[in-house]
Amino acid sequence: MKAITVMDPGPLATVQDLGRPGYAHLGVPRSGGADRGSLTLANRLVGNPESAAVIETTLGRLRIRAHGTLVVAVTGAPTEVLVEGAPAGAHAALTVPDGAEISVDVPSVGCRNYVAVRGGLDVPPTLGSRSTDTLSDLGPDPLRAGVTLPVGHEEGEWPAASTAPVGFAAQEVVILDAAAGPRRDHVLSPDNLGAGIWEVSAQSNRVGVRLDRPDGDAAPLVVHGPENAELASEGIPHGAVQVPPSGRPVIFLADHPVTGGYPVVAVLTPAAIDRAAQFVAGQRIRFRLR
Repeated sequence: MKAITVMDPGPLATVQDLGRPGYAHLGVPRSGGADRGSLTLANRLVGNPESAAVIETTLGRLRIRAHGTLVVAVTGAPTEVLVEGAPAGAHAALTVPDGAEISVDVPSVGCRNYVAVRGGLDVPPTLGSRSTDTLSDLGPDPLRAGVTLPVGHEEGEWPAASTAPVGFAAQEVVILDAAAGPRRDHVLSPDNLGAGIWEVSAQSNRVGVRLDRPDGDAAPLVVHGPENAELASEGIPHGAVQVPPSGRPVIFLADHPVTGGYPVVAVLTPAAIDRAAQFVAGQRIRFRLR
């Protein structure tokens, strides 16, 4: 049986697919890969359906061992991939021999990588998905050393994709495209979201990217008075930009809650959500509202 064994998961590694949609009415988030574009690209490179389960790494340092000859691809943030200590390259399909160790280094830009194996990772699904949900504790546990993941039989035609982007370059300020949100009128300074620079907080995770103003920059958004600071709970879309009473926005990512009580003032485009999923602390951004 083909499989991979985790030798070292690094800071955080989880199994992810495209999530478990359709359960929000039960309070279950969709979850799934934070950078969905990179997840689906990794699967296309190895000939899997785009929805096949992969490993999502955060800040690299992942080491896994192959059991059986495997076809593997690593996408997402720019990083160095090694097979038995030799550089092998990312954003391309690799043939990995039985017993070989694969390692994914710390990204030079961004934070998340996606490791797809031809056939997909065959861990037991929960509510139709193999994704680890860090908010709801659904799905498999975060990966730890010694865990063995069986490889399934989800492969399709080969090859499904022969070329791939090589990641993204470092940018001093990243522009995020967004549409106006349904509760934009619930803040005193809605236009401030697109004015000036925001900085990513170290408190960010798979639930959301938390933002603040850099020292000396413009003031945060100001929510209406205390009597209007919290709304009745309502659904929150993927990529929503919510503003709590602190005035410091939160961009909701894959493991976001399904409802919230603070104003959603903007919603990111799908491409902007994937870019936001790669942010590390200190990254500066600007919103472009459309």
